[in-house]
Amino acid sequence: MAVIVGIAGSLRKGSYNGFLLRAAQEVLPEGSTLEIASIAGIPLYDFDVETVGIPEAVTALKERIVAAQGLLLVTPEYNQSIPGVFKNAIDWLTRPSKEIPRIFGGRPVAIMGASGGIGGTRMSQVGWLPVIRTLGTRPWFGRQLYVANAGQVFDAEGRLIDDTVRRQLTQFMAGFVEFVNQTA
Repeated sequence: MAVIVGIAGSLRKGSYNGFLLRAAQEVLPEGSTLEIASIAGIPLYDFDVETVGIPEAVTALKERIVAAQGLLLVTPEYNQSIPGVFKNAIDWLTRPSKEIPRIFGGRPVAIMGASGGIGGTRMSQVGWLPVIRTLGTRPWFGRQLYVANAGQVFDAEGRLIDDTVRRQLTQFMAGFVEFVNQTA
């Protein structure tokens, strides 16, 4: 079955997207694995840093993605767009550019997200589309998951308490796992 690496695009410990990613682990189809990776420790992209060497946090994340069959991006939405810290991490993962096919080429990718606002993360998810296309990934469009009003969906400990969202997340993950298995 599928091994998927999931990345929440926020550094905040109480991130709704981190909560959503952990909830996705709970509803994953039997026999599949969702490994949670982090973008913590990845510095702001700087070519001067790159010329000295790719940071260890970047190299480690690259290898986790390469070892998996699928990639799940769990994105916040900042000012109706992609979060800078998340985009920065993806930019580092493309350095040097000759690595792009090895890291992303043909890799099944799904995007979902949670927001405290009423729009979920629609604009951010749309903003990711040209990025994942440029990287040569194989995006999955079988379902969409935009979790709005996330403060009411998760409890204070970050547990998913909304049955409707749990059902949607279960369907989302089942569909993505099936897609990953078909493309592997």
